[in-house]
Amino acid sequence: MEQLTRFFWFCSGANFSLLKRSPTESNKYIGIGATVFFTGLLAAIAAGYALYTVFQSIWPAILFGLLWGLMIFNLDRFIVSSMRKRENAWSEWKLAIPRLVLAVLLALVISKPLELKMFEREINRKIDEKRTEFITQSKANLAKGFPEILELETRIDSLKAEVKSAEDYRDQLQREYDAERFGEKTASTSGIVGLGTNAKKKEQQLDASQVALNDLRKRNQVRIDTLEAQIREFMALRQAEFEKQHPGIEGFDGLAARMDALAILTEESSAMALANVFIMLLFIAIETAPIFVKLISPRGPYDEYLELHEDRVRLFKSEKWTKAKGESEARVDYFQETHFYATDLNKEKTNRKNKAQSMSEIAKIESKYQI
Repeated sequence: MEQLTRFFWFCSGANFSLLKRSPTESNKYIGIGATVFFTGLLAAIAAGYALYTVFQSIWPAILFGLLWGLMIFNLDRFIVSSMRKRENAWSEWKLAIPRLVLAVLLALVISKPLELKMFEREINRKIDEKRTEFITQSKANLAKGFPEILELETRIDSLKAEVKSAEDYRDQLQREYDAERFGEKTASTSGIVGLGTNAKKKEQQLDASQVALNDLRKRNQVRIDTLEAQIREFMALRQAEFEKQHPGIEGFDGLAARMDALAILTEESSAMALANVFIMLLFIAIETAPIFVKLISPRGPYDEYLELHEDRVRLFKSEKWTKAKGESEARVDYFQETHFYATDLNKEKTNRKNKAQSMSEIAKIESKYQI
């Protein structure tokens, strides 16, 4: 239990030695540390799931998820530990506003992957619908890219229509021949029963049309077979192009696709939109809880000890600075005095040397004129 307490103290960013001297503050910082720890844990889980949708591999997702969770944990720990309880509440809030903004941003980042996981079934259904749309659109675009298929199919329809027209003509002659035999009076029959002259003519026309129909069927079937073979070749090329695009359509399952699907679902369903808002608010509350605990909690013994410790450091720094400044000024004064004295001494030696040289020159000149 003691190790767990110290761990949560560490998560809260508190100073152990100062916190031990104020035992009444222990539970508060245990709660703050636990909130920071579990926020980092949720961030690791959320990032792991989000990265798994990107990499489609468990180990990179675990590795980067842990790194992300540690980063969020470190940021939260820094945010909480850098806050100080002051006598002036407004100054505390001014310092806390940037930290609250950062905490809200972190909460939004953490909550989004978990929202994707919670609504995974609905998102998968929406992604399947989008895939179906992409497949239909891809096939329509490929159909436009191969107009030869439509042209060949039109020619086949024309050949089949030609055969159908010949069949209709043959059937008409068959009806007229039957009417002529059975004595049915029409515009093209005599109404006389039996195989008379008109019936034989009708029979000859019927036989000729049947022969022409058979010949036409054979010719057009050869043409249709040739055209269908060409269509199969073009369809094979179109299918090959579709197979190239198919992996991209099947791979439409990344993080951006899922976020887009979630956005569409929230627009379509007010219940999902409300649930989405509540989840975000929950994570914002969790993320900002340690900051609000620091803000609303009264100034305690730990804060007094911490301020006293920091004041001692500032006083120690001021003493050191004053001492160092005095010593520096003394060294500068000594240097200036000794430096100027040495300069004057060198000047005096130079003057004496110049004076001696001048006297020797004068003596030489006088001795020269005396000679």
